[in-house]
Amino acid sequence: MRTRIKICGLTREEDIDAAVSAGADAIGFVFYPKSKRCLTPTRAAQLRRAVPAFVDVVALFVNAEDELVRTVQGEVGPDLLQFHGDESPLDCARFGHRFLRAFRAGAPGLDTADTLASACRAYGEAAGWLFDSYSAGYGGSGHGFDYALLDDVRADPVSRPLILSGGLNAENVGAAIEKVRPWAIDVSSGVEVEQGIKSSDRISFFVAAAHDADTKLKGN
Repeated sequence: MRTRIKICGLTREEDIDAAVSAGADAIGFVFYPKSKRCLTPTRAAQLRRAVPAFVDVVALFVNAEDELVRTVQGEVGPDLLQFHGDESPLDCARFGHRFLRAFRAGAPGLDTADTLASACRAYGEAAGWLFDSYSAGYGGSGHGFDYALLDDVRADPVSRPLILSGGLNAENVGAAIEKVRPWAIDVSSGVEVEQGIKSSDRISFFVAAAHDADTKLKGN
């Protein structure tokens, strides 16, 4: 199996080009007003035109109003919606669109392997479960978390594809892949020079490190 790669929080055409050239499977646009990576639907629609076929576009929301989500659906045409706040299963499914559900591992009520797995099961309609670290914000903090919290999720027979996020960079992504064996990985701050501004070199190094980890696992 190959670990899929998503580069999130893109704000510039040149960063999309760098992600695509490096071999990313998906790119993420943020629609959370408190984030420095936040885009307007109009700007995201412009950037979307730089994304070639067979690279998915993921639209990230945090407790967003329905109007914003529907505007992004209409203007940007994302392949997936990503709900990163406190959205209920109904909140995620109501738009009739494939979605990812993000969980902040280590948050109150999600701070043991059992409670995290229990919370995930309510989102069985999700195309994937994404696990980020718990912080004051909603993602993009650059902090990791204890992967032991994912033990029950990984063992659950009804688990959805696991997407690993939180504090990943070129130096640690290989070990993370070896430990967790995720379906996909998601990086934002780990390939940035500042919030919302990516480095083409860091993207290339990150993708190469992930591919190297996959190669090593196939050889074992």
